Amino acid sequence: MRAIQQTAFGGPEVLELAEVPVPEPGAGEVLVRVVRAGLNFADTHQREDAYVQRQSLPLIPGSEVAGVVEGTGERVVALCGHGGYAEYVAVAADRVFAIPDGLDDGTALALLLQGLTAWHLYRTCARLAPGESVLVVSGAGGVGSLAVQLGHVAGAGRVIATASSADKRELCLELGADAAIDGDPEGLGDRILAANDGREVDVVLEMAGGPLFDAALRAMADRGRLVVYGISSRDQNTVRTGRLLRRSQAIVGFWLFHYLQRREDLAEPLAELFALAAQGRLRVVVGETYPLSDARRAQEDLAARRTRGKLLLDPAR
Repeated sequence: MRAIQQTAFGGPEVLELAEVPVPEPGAGEVLVRVVRAGLNFADTHQREDAYVQRQSLPLIPGSEVAGVVEGTGERVVALCGHGGYAEYVAVAADRVFAIPDGLDDGTALALLLQGLTAWHLYRTCARLAPGESVLVVSGAGGVGSLAVQLGHVAGAGRVIATASSADKRELCLELGADAAIDGDPEGLGDRILAANDGREVDVVLEMAGGPLFDAALRAMADRGRLVVYGISSRDQNTVRTGRLLRRSQAIVGFWLFHYLQRREDLAEPLAELFALAAQGRLRVVVGETYPLSDARRAQEDLAARRTRGKLLLDPAR
């Protein structure tokens, strides 16, 4: 089968189109013929072996797919961890979820890893209280575009999104943000106060790190919660505990793969997300679909922030 394989860690050039054997499913696994593979910013970290979990070579990237279960024909999405950039992948059966009728593959795939992340950011980590204000960093991205919409569903009183360009800020407003502001760390605190009627925000959903993390933390209210779910800048931060004590603030880290051991942490939220999409209350922004052979370009575009919404790979091309 065709797959993207890397035998070294490094830049996009290590992603090579290769012929590899079709995987043999083990005990408790199913074989899925991949129709679409999802791209995530974490893929660029895994490529460099700079992710939360250490990687080993040779590596077929890709942590999520939409496809068809061999032998049954059931349409599914699946969390595979690795191996998604390929025509076939073997996946643990308890990490496979049926796609409801009427839901297309791209929408279902966006609601898998990124939708579950956005759901848990609010419900499990931030524990948003009714009427609280939320700042969503990178509100036009895969997770961000869903978090913007889920804010009011989860009870937020005001949702503010950051985005790097005027068209992305316009998208955030279309998705239901009450305000959309430039995400440049310089002057970010003032823009947050202006967008939130002069008040600091209660919850920050943050995935950039570096100066933006610091600026958002300074703009967070007493008893506020900042939830970190990525470090796209690759610039890690140091936080003084005295500051947290003085303002009774919390910083919470989130990594979805810590939630894979309990199917109810996946199946129940995913069912809610699928229902919201079917009711038209959740709009999934599906971005470009790249041929599998263009995986390098896809990751380059993603890292350079030239994209918006959910990016996909088509293994048939």
